[in-house]
Amino acid sequence: MNNLKLFDKGDVSTLYFEELAKRRGFDFVAGIDEAGRGPLAGPVVAAAVILSDSFDLPGLTDSKKLTEKQRNRFYPQIRQQATAVGIGVASVLEIDKINILQATLLAMQRAISRLSQVPDHLLIDGMTPLPLQISQQTIIKGDSRSLSIAAASVIAKVVRDRIMYSFSKQLPVYGFAKHKGYGTRQHRQAIAQFGPSGLHRKTFSGVKEYLEPVVD
Repeated sequence: MNNLKLFDKGDVSTLYFEELAKRRGFDFVAGIDEAGRGPLAGPVVAAAVILSDSFDLPGLTDSKKLTEKQRNRFYPQIRQQATAVGIGVASVLEIDKINILQATLLAMQRAISRLSQVPDHLLIDGMTPLPLQISQQTIIKGDSRSLSIAAASVIAKVVRDRIMYSFSKQLPVYGFAKHKGYGTRQHRQAIAQFGPSGLHRKTFSGVKEYLEPVVD
């Protein structure tokens, strides 16, 4: 594995890291990000995006800085303009079994494996590299500093929100459509009243306190 130095300082062009990788000889640079590490319910979703040379979406940035309407507008445009987009999901059962960090890394690996173009370099949001034999660089706050990671953040967020909307139709009492599984006051009150569902992360504080005790 050929890991580049971790960058965590300074404001640079949102294509700086992609261009740096291209100058080092890499042809297919994939930005990687996730959505859903913090919620009390639902899966964690990751996306990998390889930008095309003609990619042009002014205003695209970290999904957290965009409104839902803006994200939904960018989503099909990213999919249309990108060279490749891959999406990976780790389930609630996997989160509870291997912990949220490892589940996030698993979702990211699945996203990369589903790219139609094999990447030769990865730009990963955060601090944790992936256990893959691919050149890679971790970037703190990468979703605000790298355009390909920003694109991945939008893809992951929109896909996860759609999953949570679907879950809300199955279990309307929890209000997933509104809070997407995050630990809002409304959501915590619903867990206290109705107990955790099969979609809740049973190892998370805010959920595990309401589980029925296991009787041997």
